[in-house]
Amino acid sequence: MDIMNEKSNQPLSAGLYQEIQKDILSGELPSGSKLTEATICKRYCVSRTPVREALRQRVADGLIENIPNRGAFVTGLSKSDISDLFDLRTLFEVQAVEWAIQRMTAEDIDKLRETIEFMEFYTLKDDIDKVLNFNTQFHNIIYAATRNRMLQKTLSAYQIYLKHSAPAKIFAGDYLKTILEEHKAIFAAFENNNVAAGRKAMEYHMEQSKLRRISKYF
Repeated sequence: MDIMNEKSNQPLSAGLYQEIQKDILSGELPSGSKLTEATICKRYCVSRTPVREALRQRVADGLIENIPNRGAFVTGLSKSDISDLFDLRTLFEVQAVEWAIQRMTAEDIDKLRETIEFMEFYTLKDDIDKVLNFNTQFHNIIYAATRNRMLQKTLSAYQIYLKHSAPAKIFAGDYLKTILEEHKAIFAAFENNNVAAGRKAMEYHMEQSKLRRISKYF
């Protein structure tokens, strides 16, 4: 993969950082595998300089461990890590709903409505990639509506970790219809300006998301 071409609009180390993160979380770089500067350079078609910085960042994130006299090894995310991420994300998602309902504009509501309509359209077409894309947009609209930059940043980070840690292909059956209904319940709370209902709907959605992820992926 040529990172220099794909990430030309940002520093090379940042693009490499994101690609290594995605490949670790998705399992493309398996937990326990050894990473060397040479193998990373070859895999991502980059020089050694951005590799050193990207590996330092991944060590700081806890996705790579440096073992003295042995080298760098992929740590990845365990079942317990995924569970903990969901629990933490739930706390922030529920708070985000409360603040967003209190602070949202009519334009924000219209954006949420349009996103739900797209989710429903692509659910009928059984297009999981499009549904998950609009799923992400739905949550991002809520984050922005909180008018809280730190909360947005925190939730976006959790979203990235959980998104890449389970490929869409693991989901089947009535998954799309189920998550559509859960998002409709959240949206209904926004339409009705009902904070209590919004908190309850988001908490339920996150609890079910955690159960689906743990049971399917592990």
